Amino acid sequence: MSTGPVINTETYQRARRPEQKLERRDAILGAARELALRDGVRAVSLADIAARVGIHKSALLRYFETREQIFLELTAAAWREWTAALHAELGPAAPDSASPGPAGPGSSGAGAQALVADVFAKSFGDRPLLCDLIAHTPLNLERNVSVETVRRYKLTSLAAVDEAAALVRRVLPGLTLAECGEFVAALASLAGAVWQIANPAPALAELYASDPALSRACVDLTPRLRRTAEILLAGLIPSRP
Repeated sequence: MSTGPVINTETYQRARRPEQKLERRDAILGAARELALRDGVRAVSLADIAARVGIHKSALLRYFETREQIFLELTAAAWREWTAALHAELGPAAPDSASPGPAGPGSSGAGAQALVADVFAKSFGDRPLLCDLIAHTPLNLERNVSVETVRRYKLTSLAAVDEAAALVRRVLPGLTLAECGEFVAALASLAGAVWQIANPAPALAELYASDPALSRACVDLTPRLRRTAEILLAGLIPSRP
C-alpha cells in the first residue's frame, strides 16, 4: 500500500486551531490526489479519502461539502500548475522563433506551430490526473457542489485557458487571441476524452493487446494530441470566414 499524508490522530482528534484545520484540509486534498492517481478519479469515494486521512467521513465533511468539491479544488490547482509549466516551456520562445523559414504578418511559422503542438501535447501527457479530472468535471464534479464553488472553479479554469492562449499568441502572432483560445479549449477537452481511451481498465487493456482486430481501441495519448494540435493550428487561419 502506498504512503501519503495521513494525519497523526493521536496528536489531536479534532482540528481546533487554524493551523490544525489547514493541515487537515491539506491532508484531505493530498489523500484524494494520491488515491486518484493510483485508482482513477471515478473509483475514489469520500469514505476512501476519509480512511486514507484517518478520520471519520462526517469529520471530513466539516472541511468540504462533497467529494466533488474536493476533486474540483484539485482540478483548479492542476490548472494553475499546468499554466506555470507552459510559461516555463513557451515563455523563452520568441515569436516564430522555431520557424525554419520567414513568417510575415498573418502567418505562423510551421516550426513555431510544431513547437506549440509539442509543448501542449506533452503538458497534458505528463499530467494524467489533470486529464482524468478534465473528463469528470462537466460530468459530475460540477453537479454536486454549490453554485459558488462552481463559480470559483470556473474563474480559475477560464483564467488558465486565457493565460495559455496569450502564450500561444505570443509565439504565433499570426493568430488572433480568440483563435488561440479556441485551440487551447479544444485541445484541453480532447485531452480529457482521449486520456480515458488511452487508459482502459486492466482487463480491457489485456483484451486490446491480445486481439489484433482491437489494436486501435487503445491509443497513445501524447502522439495523438500532438497530431491533433498540429492540425488545429494549421487550420485556424485557412478556416477564417
